[in-house]
Amino acid sequence: MKILILNGPNLNLQGRRDKDVYGVESFGSYLPKLQARFADVDIELRQSNIEGELIDMLQQSEGAYNGIVFNAGGYTHTSVALRDAIESVATPVVEVHISRIAAREEFRHTSLISPVCRGSISGFGLDSYRLGIEALIEILHQDQDPKEKH
Repeated sequence: MKILILNGPNLNLQGRRDKDVYGVESFGSYLPKLQARFADVDIELRQSNIEGELIDMLQQSEGAYNGIVFNAGGYTHTSVALRDAIESVATPVVEVHISRIAAREEFRHTSLISPVCRGSISGFGLDSYRLGIEALIEILHQDQDPKEKH
């Protein structure tokens, strides 16, 4: 199984940016922990600050990844183009956020991508990614065995 963690704008600054909201751990130190926890899953991390590059990565995911854990960052609240890209690909996407976006500024309360993702997880710090991977693995298993769907 191959899962892409796809991060949007400013997530390359994880561990250095707004530490009270996002914490102090970087993806460089967190990713090996995820890879060790999910040793049977090939986890790849990609990040871009550019909306078009994120769209390209989503479109290129089919056949390359079984699923995507996606933190669109600020584009979550503004990008119809990312929403359309997620909706257009067969690769299942789980939306994640490090902070609890519903408890932040009002403009962050609306996610344009949530309706086209298989689920959303927020507010658990970097652990949101672990939870996103676990949810995605469960989704992929259910998709393989329709009898397990509820």
